Amino acid sequence: MSFSLSELAAKIAATWVGNPDAIITGVNTLDEATAEDLSFLANPRYLEAMKKSHAGIICIDPHTPQEPNKNYLVSENPSRTFQAIAEMILAPAAPSGFTGVHPTAVIHPTATIHPTATIGPYVAIDQGCTIGAHTHIFPHVSIGPQAQIGEHCILHPSSIVRERCILGNRVILQPGAVIGSCGFGYTLDAQGHYQKLEQLGIVILEDDVEIGANTTIDRSRFKATRIRKGSKIDNLCQIAHNVEVGEDNVIAAQTGIAGSAKTGKHVMLGGQVGIVGHVTLDDQVMIATRGGVSKSLKKGQYRGSPVIPIHEYHRQKVHISKLPEYVERLKKIEASSQPTS
Repeated sequence: MSFSLSELAAKIAATWVGNPDAIITGVNTLDEATAEDLSFLANPRYLEAMKKSHAGIICIDPHTPQEPNKNYLVSENPSRTFQAIAEMILAPAAPSGFTGVHPTAVIHPTATIHPTATIGPYVAIDQGCTIGAHTHIFPHVSIGPQAQIGEHCILHPSSIVRERCILGNRVILQPGAVIGSCGFGYTLDAQGHYQKLEQLGIVILEDDVEIGANTTIDRSRFKATRIRKGSKIDNLCQIAHNVEVGEDNVIAAQTGIAGSAKTGKHVMLGGQVGIVGHVTLDDQVMIATRGGVSKSLKKGQYRGSPVIPIHEYHRQKVHISKLPEYVERLKKIEASSQPTS
């Protein structure tokens, strides 16, 4: 597909600058784009790359300095503008060639499947389950007894929803996600052997939650592990039993949250963050990559292990980088203070 600069501006309600007849047929990064590509600038640190870019059209915000002889689409959110156009040009394929209920799916007669739902090959749906309207369940998904799946959900191949767990509307499970695995709970008996504590609770994923590939969310011991609406969890994360993740959290890959921890709204966790159990993170807490959280935190930005406020972390890093200099200065001071014979 191809679009002119003026056509794109009209479709996405942006302002055009440059040659209205400039044509693009693809999308690319600033450094690799050609005259037939659309690109975007969403971070000022790439301003020099934008100046050198050969992109035919560049999406920018109103505050970005404009270079002469370049074509721009100006909007308040250039990243979203670029995304909207990319989706028009790179129109995704249909979600599946299968419609309705595939004959290889195994569905218990007591399950309730909305007639608009799609159930792919080799899906297993146990007794008492409910599948909402327009939900698409891809091949090899397993749904346990009495699980409830809402409307417009997408369960990608090999994802698992265990017994009695609840998914709201527009929930997405990426391949291999496991919802409702057993919490890690054991007691020692008189002989010193570990005895399993049965996990009798459930997992609740509220509306518009997305769970990444091979991420696991454990069922609670007797209540509910809950991921509140709008939160997005990346691949390879571990959410333990009885955790409560607040609304609109963003949690990056390989993060682990121990049992009964709670996060507020708009919390952001970088990759490989570790959070101990029974702590609370207030609204808008931000933890940088590999942060170790050992206590409850107020709103703010943190880094390190254990985490400290990020400005303090940076100050300490500056001092640490100067340790060789400090050592040499200390040696000179000690040498000058030695008595002469």
